[in-house]
Amino acid sequence: MNLQYFLAFLCGIAIFTSCDSRTDAEKIVDKAIEAHGGSAFSSSKIEFDFRDIHYTILKTSDRFEYIREFSDSTGNVKDLLNNEGFARTVNGAKIDTLSEEWIGKYSRSVNSVAYFAFLPYGLNDPSVFKKSLGETEINGEKYDLIKVTFAEEGGGEDFDDEFLYWIGTEDSIVDYMAYSYHTDGGGVRMREVSGVNEVGGIRFQNYLNLKPVDESEPVEKMQELYESGDLELLSEINLENIRVEPLNN
Repeated sequence: MNLQYFLAFLCGIAIFTSCDSRTDAEKIVDKAIEAHGGSAFSSSKIEFDFRDIHYTILKTSDRFEYIREFSDSTGNVKDLLNNEGFARTVNGAKIDTLSEEWIGKYSRSVNSVAYFAFLPYGLNDPSVFKKSLGETEINGEKYDLIKVTFAEEGGGEDFDDEFLYWIGTEDSIVDYMAYSYHTDGGGVRMREVSGVNEVGGIRFQNYLNLKPVDESEPVEKMQELYESGDLELLSEINLENIRVEPLNN
């Protein structure tokens, strides 16, 4: 075999092996991210209102910036969470007296809204572990069930949370999710998509937020409880006034 062709053959094998080395769970999540917006997630600044609070979200491969703004009895509040940490200003003046406890609470609150608004983008972060639990079916539709856990290093304060994602086998859309958490007393939730807004090439989803009577139930039992009608509506997760601004690269 000609040396040039032989080297090209080896290169092709290496590329194929590299691409094929991703697990089934990783491949399923890759398709889901693409179906929900793909590269638009990391090349856009996103703004929306959630429960009368305005959010501005930016997340690329190497940096992030989450801002929430609202007014209360103290004035105009602006919370900023980015790679450098958390900061709060009131009427433009930085607040330097926040305790570590409140910094943690505010950071988790801002991060939580950004995390859910950007799903499934972020599920390929280095701190995320993904495992395929096989196929399942809800309401006559087939889904790949993916379990997500987090590394302690890089996984944030909520690294011990567990998530399940039901991703359509045909359209790669996340129609349901469930998660267990341990902060603020802990609990378990399941979310069902209730509406969709497509803006700037990104699919934004609203959810019905459901809970079981016994919040000590394992997250793996949420589908069974959902199908038996044993989950109650806790709240609705609706994003409003969504704007997507492409970033200048």
